[in-house]
Amino acid sequence: MLIIMPNIALRKKGRILRFNAVLINKIMDLVKFVEEQAVARKEVPAFKSGDTVSVHYKIREGNKERIQIYQGVVLQRNSVGNNETFTVRKMSNGVGVERIFPINSPNIAKIEVHNVGKVRRAKLFYLRALTGKAARIKSKRVTK
Repeated sequence: MLIIMPNIALRKKGRILRFNAVLINKIMDLVKFVEEQAVARKEVPAFKSGDTVSVHYKIREGNKERIQIYQGVVLQRNSVGNNETFTVRKMSNGVGVERIFPINSPNIAKIEVHNVGKVRRAKLFYLRALTGKAARIKSKRVTK
């Protein structure tokens, strides 16, 4: 990637243009800053992998808009900042269905946390191979 290399040489019409890595890092920081200012951040509840959540997602069908509730176990939270996403897995008619949601999506009406799972992993991909009672996750006792 460009940021790791100390000097980058580009040839343009016989000349060699050298860019300093520090300059490129500053430009990348400015781009990140502008992106963060442009996207409206939402207040989302604190949840992690292993939690059972229901995501209220807006769906447009023609002129109408309705809210569909997608309830399942959070497999992972990925990335940071504006690009953060989370994956929810649910069982639908005996078939596992996974869906990736961006946290800052304007189509998410709200996120509700139902159970706080007791897991020791950040990514729960092993749940894909488990079925039935083996796929259950113990829940923590949470005092309110």
